[in-house]
Amino acid sequence: MDQKIIGANLRRIREAKGFNQTQAADLSGLSRPAYRNIENGESIPKVSTLQNIANGLEVKLQDLFKPIRTLEKVRFRALKRMNNRDHILTEVARWLDDYNYLENLLGDHEDYPFKELAEHLSSLDPGLLRAIRAAEMARKTLNLTEKEPIRDIAGLLEANGIKLYPLSLTSDGFFGLSVSEEDGGPAIIVNVWDRISVERWIFSAAHELGHLLLHLDAYYVAESSENEAQEIEANVFASYFLMPEEAFESEWDDTYGLAFVDRIIKVKRIFQVSYKTILYRLSEKGSNSVWGKFQGAYKSRTGKTLSIAEEPEALTPNKFLQSMPEVLRSQEPDSLSSSDFIEDRLSKLIRIAIEKEKITMSRGAEILRLDLNAMRERVSSWE
Repeated sequence: MDQKIIGANLRRIREAKGFNQTQAADLSGLSRPAYRNIENGESIPKVSTLQNIANGLEVKLQDLFKPIRTLEKVRFRALKRMNNRDHILTEVARWLDDYNYLENLLGDHEDYPFKELAEHLSSLDPGLLRAIRAAEMARKTLNLTEKEPIRDIAGLLEANGIKLYPLSLTSDGFFGLSVSEEDGGPAIIVNVWDRISVERWIFSAAHELGHLLLHLDAYYVAESSENEAQEIEANVFASYFLMPEEAFESEWDDTYGLAFVDRIIKVKRIFQVSYKTILYRLSEKGSNSVWGKFQGAYKSRTGKTLSIAEEPEALTPNKFLQSMPEVLRSQEPDSLSSSDFIEDRLSKLIRIAIEKEKITMSRGAEILRLDLNAMRERVSSWE
């Protein structure tokens, strides 16, 4: 009996049904400490106890013993040590397996157009020029014009074979990770915790795309420390992918007569980036004083100083994904703030699979991590 597998499956099933540990314990006829110890792998339960838990959670006993796939070709770096790293990787592996299962079941796949580009970029010398060139070539591959802002990065990625998972985790040191095509991807996971700005969600998605194009040789799950040079390169890629130089210069010139703060805010909203991305771009041109100038002008206007995580006139969450479906839950360890996002493409595949009777409604709910009542509401709303 593998306690780690049982614990991971219990946590996955519990979170998919929207229960905290106390609720799961009550349904299973256990005390919360007893249930918690089983889920955390700290005690060896009797088979009869596991059967009671399975009955309480309305799953089959064998569902608790299913082995967990281990991701290998993944880039998962964080600014701070994360105690729940293994759990996140387990959740991402399960999500990827469900996603690929649905695509194979329905014969519905999106082509990934960046393989040749990634190979070409690997032959170039690393650095800022490669990152800028990569952004230009990536936009060209996607048929984006030189002046065209990206209005829906989530939809753009999904339409080009990159699976997107908005996952909410209470961490200001983790913004995203990515999985290579070799391990079920390509996939990008973005931390959409509500204390992280939507501009940062968008930037993180572009940043991880940069890693997929520039650093595939660094996709190794055992590596958890950040490589500063690669992070800088991915940041530059994201900046130029979201805000091409010609487009930025044109929009910046058009705001010439506005106050400095207004210029920054107007341009950042056009490209859906952070004010910091604009200031970095200006500082690259030799204007190192722009940081102090902006903070001083902003404080003079509003009477307050921006905190590190604060975003002036921030985007609303629906700017990350253009639809607003039911709540996607992720909990750490017992309760975590919710996000209002799920992937458009995955939701579409599940609807098709249910309508074609390829999967049950309960299986669809499990994949989307909705409780059955929420899934019923969604199905009844389909037109």
